[in-house]
Amino acid sequence: MLRSALSIGLVSATVLLGGVTLTASASAAPAPPAAGPGKPTPYPADSLRALGDRVGLRIGTAVNMDELGTNAEYTKITAEQFSSVTAENVMKWQLVEPTRGTYDWAAADELVAFAKKNKQLVRGHTLVWHSQLPTWLSSDGYTTTLSNSELKALLKKHVQDQVKHFKGDIWQWDVVNEAFDDEGKPRETVWYKAWGGLGYIADAFRWAREADPKALLFYNDYNLEFTGPKSNAVYDFVKTLQAQRVPIDGVGFQGHLATQYGFPDLQNNLQRFADLGLKVAETEVDVRTFTEPAPNVNTPTSPLAPYAQESYWSRALKACLAVPECISFTPWGFGDTYSWIPGWFTNPQEGAALLYDADLKPKSQYYVIQQDLALAAGAPRRAPGGPGRP
Repeated sequence: MLRSALSIGLVSATVLLGGVTLTASASAAPAPPAAGPGKPTPYPADSLRALGDRVGLRIGTAVNMDELGTNAEYTKITAEQFSSVTAENVMKWQLVEPTRGTYDWAAADELVAFAKKNKQLVRGHTLVWHSQLPTWLSSDGYTTTLSNSELKALLKKHVQDQVKHFKGDIWQWDVVNEAFDDEGKPRETVWYKAWGGLGYIADAFRWAREADPKALLFYNDYNLEFTGPKSNAVYDFVKTLQAQRVPIDGVGFQGHLATQYGFPDLQNNLQRFADLGLKVAETEVDVRTFTEPAPNVNTPTSPLAPYAQESYWSRALKACLAVPECISFTPWGFGDTYSWIPGWFTNPQEGAALLYDADLKPKSQYYVIQQDLALAAGAPRRAPGGPGRP
């Protein structure tokens, strides 16, 4: 059910805010000059990355490496609009070590090289997770033929080999991802079983710090946005890590939102984790809604849905802007064609979750975010931290 109070409508064709002209049509904006060989792609003054830079907020995106470098428009948008990039899949264990003992860094190295060329920071995602593991390790993340001692040695080797490979190139690592279930209970994964509890998390953070002392180390999870059993459990657990002097620098709020649910008390939760002395980030933001069945999985069933989505995108960004320790805001991709949502939420069908449509044209949600960033010139400036960062 859509929320009844929809406070944000479509942005007008051209809005002059803070000295920046925001254009509600991609075709109306002047095209930047073409990049020369080996030169970064220039980005417009009204791009999301340029507007975010004014308050020190990195605006990121998850990157589909099947499209980067082969799809010209996708590649151009990635370079022009975003100041940080996250590896959507190519830094997950399944892809970096598909055969035991043999690493394949090629796609991840390509993303890092692209980021360097375009003066972007990189979020590493993810070192420890129970999902998307190589089949030689586990087919489901909960069962394995390997012994506990093997698992412990393998996890240490994986964490340290991967962090060392990218040492100096990663701004934030999602060291551990989704260790708690929706009820706030620890997931009894292969890692939990091998350690007999959550001790693997502290070990993983310590191993990552040894491998790269300057990278920011994050715990990352979904539904932390809502105060409740899960958010409270993670909050309490993070405090125990700090009491044990575990080197945790931040907490990532994934931010997978949906118009049929009420908007979470996101700002309060960002702030209470920040009050622990941590940095926070919105790491995987998308806003899904009910849509038509295939092949129209990105066509909302209600004409009001885009207005609800505008409101949710705006409020999610403003929550981050209101908390100085919130150092990055990362949508989980930007083109509806490449979103994970339609393939995952099928009964009922959901989709249309990102800032760009299936043809890579900016949607009204994009212009709301653009406007909010332009109006945020007076927001507290954040200090990103990390290796070689201002």
